Amino acid sequence: MKLKPKRWFPQFSTGPVADPLKVWRIVLAALAAANLVALALALFPPGGSAEQLDQELRALRGRLTGHRTNVQKLRALVQKVETARTQQESFMQTYFMASETTSSTILTEIDNNSKKAGLKFKEHSFSFDPIEGSDSISMMTITANYEGNYMDLLEFVNLIDRSDRFLIIDNIQAAPQQTPGMLNARFRMNAFIRETRIRPAPQAEASKTVASSAGGAQ
Repeated sequence: MKLKPKRWFPQFSTGPVADPLKVWRIVLAALAAANLVALALALFPPGGSAEQLDQELRALRGRLTGHRTNVQKLRALVQKVETARTQQESFMQTYFMASETTSSTILTEIDNNSKKAGLKFKEHSFSFDPIEGSDSISMMTITANYEGNYMDLLEFVNLIDRSDRFLIIDNIQAAPQQTPGMLNARFRMNAFIRETRIRPAPQAEASKTVASSAGGAQ
C-alpha cells in the first residue's frame, strides 16, 4: 500500500482565544456606565435643570425690564433738566438786566413810575451786593424817598408790581406830614442783575481798598 505524501501547510499562532463571557461582561459594563452618564446629564445638566434655567431666564428678563424703565426715567429727567435750563436762561435774559446798563435803566423806570403815580421825588441811593453761591448774579438795592398821598403811593406800588423788570419792594416806611393827607414814603426795592464781567476775588478787592486808603493818607 502506497502512502500519500503529506502536504505541508504553514502554521500561524493566533494566541489564546478570548472568553466570550468575559467580553460580554465588558460590553455590558460599558453600556451601563454610558447609561449612568446619560442619566446624570439628564438629571443634573451642566447649566442647571430646565426649571432652573427657566427661572434664571425670567429673572434676567425682569432685570432687563427694570433697566429699560430706569433708562426711560433718566431720559425724562434729562429732558426736564434741559427744559428747566432753557427756561432759566430765558427768564434771566428777560427780567435780569446786564450790569453795564442796570443803574440807568432801573432808576429811569422807577422815576417814570413815580411820575405816573403823581409822587414827588425827593432823593434816592443804590448799592450792589453779591449773592452768596453765585458768580453770575448780583442784587441791586435801591432806596428812594417820595412825597404824596395814600392813593398815589398805592398806584406807585401797583406800577412797580406790574413792571417788566424783576423789581421787588422789600420795605415801605410812611410818615404823615403837616399837610393833611400827605405822606413821606421811603421805599427799599431790590433788582437782580446779570454779571457780564468777571467779578474780582475778595482778596483783590481788599488789596484795592487798602491801596486806596494808603493813597488818600498820603
